[in-house]
Amino acid sequence: MSTSNVLRLTFLMLAVAGASAMVQGAQAAEPYPTRPIRMIAPLPPGTATDYLARVIGQHLAEKYKHQVVVDNRPGAGGLIGSTLLTKANPDGYTFAIVAPPHLMGPLLRKEPPYHPLKDVSAVAEVAVIANVLMVSPHIPAKSAKELVALAKSKPGQLNFASVGVGTIAHIGAAIFNHAAGIDTVHVPFKTLGDVFAETLAGNVHYFIFTVPSTLPMIKDGRLRALAVTTSKRSIALPDIPTMAEAGFPAGQSDGWFGIVAPAGTPRQIVSKVSRDIAELLRDPQIKERLARQGAEPAVDPTPEKFTKRMQDEYGGFQKLIKAVRLEAQ
Repeated sequence: MSTSNVLRLTFLMLAVAGASAMVQGAQAAEPYPTRPIRMIAPLPPGTATDYLARVIGQHLAEKYKHQVVVDNRPGAGGLIGSTLLTKANPDGYTFAIVAPPHLMGPLLRKEPPYHPLKDVSAVAEVAVIANVLMVSPHIPAKSAKELVALAKSKPGQLNFASVGVGTIAHIGAAIFNHAAGIDTVHVPFKTLGDVFAETLAGNVHYFIFTVPSTLPMIKDGRLRALAVTTSKRSIALPDIPTMAEAGFPAGQSDGWFGIVAPAGTPRQIVSKVSRDIAELLRDPQIKERLARQGAEPAVDPTPEKFTKRMQDEYGGFQKLIKAVRLEAQ
């Protein structure tokens, strides 16, 4: 090939490379978002998951000038919503707010519909919300120790409720039962309303659930709170002892919540949404709004931090399942 042809070929290659770089640069500089975003909430309205999805969604919508649609997809203890998220297009327009059931659910299935770590991209931890141990007004126990004593005097006769296998209520109660050394019966219900109704009727003896969802009934005396499951007392229930203070330190279980995207979502979008959520969580008004519901904003809501949290929790749940002999369905 002649020198002139080599020069022409080299020029052509450089021109093509330059054009490609310009296209890539234009794509990278493309504004985000340019259309509405979907936020999947794997649990029904009225739950802490739904509440946080709406708080975060509202403020992201204000910042982005595009609607953030909260899409409640309850069922199967959160598996339906999480599965939907993992199958979504990883284009940065579908997110989900998840909690421990996202990790526990697949571990309790013989054929898990998704892998809770490999099939998602962690975006940001949002908040930690205390779970609270409550009893029916028909139960005479005034403390966690009295409840445990009652359960030990009637092995296998007391029951606890949840809103499905692998949900926060199920996980929290399993941890508490194991720490207390009691044998009680798990009764899963479809909705939190069913749990409330059966507890008030005396058919359910106790259950563990998030503070925001149960606070009104605790405040008006329809449910009796015995202990919160976090390491320190809840802002919303300052007079209720922690599990450690109640005598069962191993009964602690954090109710964390965070935002995830489908695996493969562009890194720059994940980073942007994470930064914007962190900015929101530093807003004094948001902090106050969350505090009223007993929620503490995440201190370090980075993708890396949230990834580490989920990895650690996943390993812990694997050990818990073996310890309490939960069987996959």
